[in-house]
Amino acid sequence: MKNERLRMCVSCREMKDKKLLVRVVKDKDGLISVDPTGKKNGRGAYICKDKTCFEKLKKQKGLNKAFKCNISDEIIASLEEEILGHN
Repeated sequence: MKNERLRMCVSCREMKDKKLLVRVVKDKDGLISVDPTGKKNGRGAYICKDKTCFEKLKKQKGLNKAFKCNISDEIIASLEEEILGHN
């Protein structure tokens, strides 16, 4: 039961408590957004609240791979704001 809150960062691939991660969600209509609450419906991908992980994700297009589609610059900018706001 202890592991139910662990999620994998799509950048560093480490398992961490979901409170330490930022969730990005793709809803049933294919819209992708940053989910600061972690409660929106849809397929989620998680990333550490860490500048290094974010830079790696951006460089390797990790969200494109996770969601199997192109992620807009607006979503990347929104995610960057969310992550860098926590450092």
